[in-house]
Amino acid sequence: MSSTRNVTAAGAAWLASAGTYPRSTLAFWEERPDAPVVLPCGSAFDVVNTPAIFGRQMLDRLWDEGPGSGPVAVYRGRMLLFAAPGTAQRLPSLLDWQEWGSHVPPLLCHGSGDAVTVPAPHGDGSPPLSGSRWLVAPDTRHPWLPGPEVLLWAAVRVVRSAVRISIFPPTDQGAKVYDVSRRR
Repeated sequence: MSSTRNVTAAGAAWLASAGTYPRSTLAFWEERPDAPVVLPCGSAFDVVNTPAIFGRQMLDRLWDEGPGSGPVAVYRGRMLLFAAPGTAQRLPSLLDWQEWGSHVPPLLCHGSGDAVTVPAPHGDGSPPLSGSRWLVAPDTRHPWLPGPEVLLWAAVRVVRSAVRISIFPPTDQGAKVYDVSRRR
């Protein structure tokens, strides 16, 4: 997994392009590179907001078995997976259609009409006061962003790894078991 924790100038330009006034956002970040901002979703990116542990497991699947991820941040104990525009609308319906919706923890999908708090472009390595930080920071003007199918794949892999299915009935925990292999 990429270990970039600071946003590059190109990554900051991409993030700022989501807002109505990108130059104002970039100017603000020049003055306060340690300040998070609120940016709208739906044009440059959507965000899939997951519980922290489930999101980390999805991220591990994306990097270990899949195509990798786009930018990823942590905000107040939740994982923010930046995704292709349109993902917020499509992912919940894919989960329901594939009948995985009841098995996946609550995913908050932020798309057109929504906004998210984006971590500061640069951190000094100390825990941020806002509770936000980059795990995979944007480093290009056009980062690759997973779509709904890729995130569905990762979520299903996590759920499948947590569910153990057996064709054998559960053992009776109170039953007495005798070792008959030592009979004379």
